[in-house]
Amino acid sequence: MTYTYKTKGTCSTNIELEVEDGIVRNIAFWGGCNGNLQGLSRLVAGMPVKEVISRLEGIRCGGRPTSCPDQLCKALHEMGY
Repeated sequence: MTYTYKTKGTCSTNIELEVEDGIVRNIAFWGGCNGNLQGLSRLVAGMPVKEVISRLEGIRCGGRPTSCPDQLCKALHEMGY
């Protein structure tokens, strides 16, 4: 299932992700720190959703209360995980 999430409080504006049978298959961030987000996307591809959430949820960026990894977790929760 492909899903597009509008981020809140980050430099990236959207996250497009594909999850199949509880496994993250593909992620693309729109905007943000290109190199870091490509790296993050490649690292979590093939990882179970629950593991992604347990590792990344709550990460903050600078003084912000959220981050791109945290927003990814919010997107996964919104998808029902």
